[in-house]
Amino acid sequence: MNRDRKFDVIIIGGGISGCMLARFLSRYELKILLIEKESDIGSVTSAANTAIIHPGYDAIPGSLKAKLNVAANPMWDQLAAELGFAFTRHGDYVVAIGEEELPKLDILMERGKQNGVPGMRIVDEETMRKREPNINPAVSAALWATSGGICDPFGATVAAAENAVANGVILLRKTAFLDFIWQGKHIIGVKTNRGDFSSRWVVNAAGLFSDEVMHLAGIHQEFKITPRKGEYFVLDRNQFAVNNVLFPVPSDISKGIMVTTTVHGNTILGPNAKNINDKDDKENTKEGMNEVFEGAKKLVPEVNPRHTIATFAGLRAAGNAACLTPGVDYQHDFIVEIPEEVEGFINLGGIESPGLTAAPAVAEYAIALMKEAGEIFHEKKDWNPMRPARPQFRHLSHAEREELIKKDARYGRVVCRCENVTEGEIIAEIHSPIPALTYDAIKRRTWLGTGRCQGGFDLPRVTEILARELEIPQTEVSKKNGASTFLLRPTKDTGGEA
Repeated sequence: MNRDRKFDVIIIGGGISGCMLARFLSRYELKILLIEKESDIGSVTSAANTAIIHPGYDAIPGSLKAKLNVAANPMWDQLAAELGFAFTRHGDYVVAIGEEELPKLDILMERGKQNGVPGMRIVDEETMRKREPNINPAVSAALWATSGGICDPFGATVAAAENAVANGVILLRKTAFLDFIWQGKHIIGVKTNRGDFSSRWVVNAAGLFSDEVMHLAGIHQEFKITPRKGEYFVLDRNQFAVNNVLFPVPSDISKGIMVTTTVHGNTILGPNAKNINDKDDKENTKEGMNEVFEGAKKLVPEVNPRHTIATFAGLRAAGNAACLTPGVDYQHDFIVEIPEEVEGFINLGGIESPGLTAAPAVAEYAIALMKEAGEIFHEKKDWNPMRPARPQFRHLSHAEREELIKKDARYGRVVCRCENVTEGEIIAEIHSPIPALTYDAIKRRTWLGTGRCQGGFDLPRVTEILARELEIPQTEVSKKNGASTFLLRPTKDTGGEA
């Protein structure tokens, strides 16, 4: 096989788990390939979630989910500092409404203690009303977990992947895994829509499709991913805002419908939790949105649907795996393993919430398993953990803006007025280490098109910039994957490009 197609490790899936693993593995003298079937990394579950860094009080004690959640939580401060993505840690609140919900706080507190979660305390109703003026007046108390945080989940995914690429990882997008290449019971590579690649290790980090990948590896045929849809409202930050991350007391299948602030300043409501069959169904439903809104009103009665500027839905990779940890009666744990039945295969499955939080610890755990299996790791002398963030005009002081514009006048041309995103920022993303090639890729990286007008002002200009920088006709500029373009033809011949 061509030397360019031979690797030490191939990672299937470019979500937060796959990208974090690629970043952690890039520290070592390994030739690594990361493949993603979509046109951009992090564009499925990692791009549509609540963006919470969970403390770890919700997971069942003794489960791998609890262990990796609690281990990963304190890692996020250093990761954000090294990789330059948005992250804040102000804690989160599980809010009891009425006296009947109070006992559930004690259950969560005890579970958190067993899991080793630091900084938990019960705050009374008066304290809660002071900290969150919009809270339901019927609040009886809240569990405050000081280690809770919020982040930009797509920003974290891109940052990890860019750092991995800067340290030598090869990333191929629009590259779909089709099957394994075998030598006896040893997996020695993968077949893709772009040809075959060989490797000593293959990692299943395929998220919603991790069950299909492991079935092709001949393991856990009983395991099935059931997509769990969660629907959300996004509110105009100029019309309504909360100060905190507010959870209701959880149900048996979900952490519940939240009202939470975000690193971008918007308030979001959601998600609900509905098991569906279609792994591509991210449509909002009338019934689901009504459920979300009514659930949000229980926490914050003042929320108003008139403040909505966007809705979206995300899918969680909910698995039915029996816990692999002996003695733990838990049916929805993470799977992170090197199965005995197959050689050269690392299997990640059922990485649902708190999968975002746990991702760096999942990566470390997978590497530890590889070491136990005999893999010898040699650290690179020139490994660089830093990924400098690119300038974000809206977050700069006036002096910093003036200095930036002096260096590049394109940073002085605002393209998205709602979010103050400039032409310079858009061009920087198009020519970044992992180039943004579509409107949605630009949107997720810069946050343009997410304000009140939802792209109504910036869209024509962004398509023009993408066409110019990519040297393609405007009629070929795509929303997200090449199949959905904005323009059919020019309305009249002006003698120039459409």
